[in-house]
Amino acid sequence: MAKKFINPENVHQPVMPYSHAVVANKTIYISAQLPVGEDGQLVGAGNPAAQAEQVFKNLKVVLEAAGATLNDVVKLTTYLTSLEYRPAVMEVRNQFFGQHRAPSILAIVTELPVAGAVVEVDGIAVLD
Repeated sequence: MAKKFINPENVHQPVMPYSHAVVANKTIYISAQLPVGEDGQLVGAGNPAAQAEQVFKNLKVVLEAAGATLNDVVKLTTYLTSLEYRPAVMEVRNQFFGQHRAPSILAIVTELPVAGAVVEVDGIAVLD
């Protein structure tokens, strides 16, 4: 099976040996996206909505680089450091996804890999 590894130039570059996504057949596996800008710095410190916006922007860019859109997403996992951030993050998610309702999981974690990050999202998409 041929695999294509995706690391778009307009998303922060991985600091460890991983890819933002891999396309295998028609399935795209998207690495967890953090609220990190192109410069590799945290965006929206202390603001879960601003962090979610950056996360979903990153997710969208990675999908586009793989030839997909947000409408191709078939599963999302959202990681939050506190359940209190859920309403703000879901509001931003709905702005990006509109009526598209992919199955999803919400997990509350004690911390994320970038200091100050409160939200992280990974997913799977399928191309037609």
